[in-house]
Amino acid sequence: MKALLRAPFWPAALERLRKKLDVIYESWMDENKLLSAEEFIERIQKEDIGVVVVEADFISGEIFEKATKLKFLGVCRADLAFVDIKAATEHGIPVVNTPARNAAGVAELTVGLMLSLLRNIPKAHQMITSGSWVDPTAAYHSMRGTELGGKTVGIVGFGAIGRRVAKIVSAFEASVLAYDPFVDPNIIKKAGVKPVELDELMKESDIVTLHASTTPEAMGLISAQRIALMKPTAYFINAANAFLPDNEALIKALKEKRIAGAAFDVFETWPVSSDSPLLKLDNVVLTPHIGGATAETVVRYSTMIVDDVERFLKGERPVNLLNPQVWRKNAR
Repeated sequence: MKALLRAPFWPAALERLRKKLDVIYESWMDENKLLSAEEFIERIQKEDIGVVVVEADFISGEIFEKATKLKFLGVCRADLAFVDIKAATEHGIPVVNTPARNAAGVAELTVGLMLSLLRNIPKAHQMITSGSWVDPTAAYHSMRGTELGGKTVGIVGFGAIGRRVAKIVSAFEASVLAYDPFVDPNIIKKAGVKPVELDELMKESDIVTLHASTTPEAMGLISAQRIALMKPTAYFINAANAFLPDNEALIKALKEKRIAGAAFDVFETWPVSSDSPLLKLDNVVLTPHIGGATAETVVRYSTMIVDDVERFLKGERPVNLLNPQVWRKNAR
């Protein structure tokens, strides 16, 4: 069986996979190109590809319908918004993903963004590199920040990333609140975190950080009314999804200094539009969607995918199977 591997992959895991399958390795990042549905269908059928592994490519229902030689789909991410799982199930194709593969990376960047805001790290760097640091003591006054210890951090979404953020900031002796209607409050409490309703979190937090799932219901979750609840000294961080907050209201609050500042790793366009008002604000920190961009993330998802491909080839149920009804049907 042949495999088409479209995700950046850890070399050691790639070698493991090559011992089991004839692998065509074409990382979308090397080519800077995503395949169309027509291209996927043609290649799967003409090249006898049974296993496809993707990271960013869209896998539509048409692919599952027409690419009849496809037997297994691996997705190197947790978010499955760009894969038609229903169609995969209808056509008997098992789909596996890699949950929490970037949780450590995103959580660590989130805390880095917190520290950058609280301690003015980007501005301090710019002060030195621009030659503006002339008075030896000027920065001591103009860039005097505050410490993360003693702050209240409000986490919206208590999944793998949110839990990791809570663990890290707790080591700084910060208090942690969490809002997640899909997580048992007792689980939140066991993590040393106080479960609260979203409005209370917005009111009480010194730092609000978003880690909610990117479901249609969550879009616009942080409304203008909720942004208005924030303290004027509070900071807002979004390393989850650009459409979770009301961005217009958020930018207005930043312009008017109704909140102290914000940091963003996700944006409505990728890359950021040259006319984005965010580029003109002096109280924001911006990073180019690098939350999960760590070597360890690649190692983690590569290993998870190869483990499940090997299980599939041996007739064993994959651990991260998203449509178990397919497996039950095939097992009968």
